[in-house]
Amino acid sequence: MPPSADKRAKGAAVEAAARDYLIDAGLREVAANATYRIGELDLVMLDGATLVFVEVRFRRNARFGGGAGSVDVHKRRKLIRAAMVFLARNRRYAGGACRFDVIEAEGDPAAPTFHWLRDAFRADDC
Repeated sequence: MPPSADKRAKGAAVEAAARDYLIDAGLREVAANATYRIGELDLVMLDGATLVFVEVRFRRNARFGGGAGSVDVHKRRKLIRAAMVFLARNRRYAGGACRFDVIEAEGDPAAPTFHWLRDAFRADDC
């Protein structure tokens, strides 16, 4: 398997595990890998009545910083723009509360350890 295909497969496995982790925590899945010209939303979930846009960041280890640190202001802006497109295309969620979470995944991609950062950033911070 080419390295890029292997990396994509590991990323998909980590995102699926993160989705299961959030479902076990009581969230409901709305969408996964919602891809738009301006960016991608890894997971879109419902936490009660709040729509949650989840960015999943995997690091084999935290030696070079955790996954949340890689969600810089440029990445945050892309996520916010993608969320705006999602809301425009899914109007039933447009009037409700939203938040942006980050799931840091670390270790073995087949069985990662998670650190869930709820409300990791706000749209008006960017």
